[in-house]
Amino acid sequence: MNNKLKALSYQRWALAWTVFILILCTMKMPESAGSGFFFQGFDKLVHLGFFYVLTILLFYGKISNQHNYSFRSLTIFKIIVLTFIVGASVEVIQYFFFPYRSAEWWDLGCDMIGVFMGVFSYVVLHRFNFDKDGNLYPKKVDQ
Repeated sequence: MNNKLKALSYQRWALAWTVFILILCTMKMPESAGSGFFFQGFDKLVHLGFFYVLTILLFYGKISNQHNYSFRSLTIFKIIVLTFIVGASVEVIQYFFFPYRSAEWWDLGCDMIGVFMGVFSYVVLHRFNFDKDGNLYPKKVDQ
């Protein structure tokens, strides 16, 4: 059990960000009809950004815990499932407990687009900077 608590401690930023998402997604928002800052689809962009950052923080916690960048498909699968559960939970909570908020399939879809953007970022970073064992490639010097 001690190892699980230690692993969870590396996810403190991801946990804090999840609480932040939950708070903002359940707050009553002011009317934005007359505001020039908000635009149609702004809500979807926010969902995408929230879950992109959450995915990056989950990878950061996992990397910090294992002390290398090793590439594991199971880790990616777990992060996708976990973030899906968080996104779906937010929508269910909005639907049943906050009548001033709306639960939408499009929000969950944008959550998952943000997640896949985060996974893609991780895979690209890993592919171009690390070998198959998760060790950093030596810097290339142009001659």
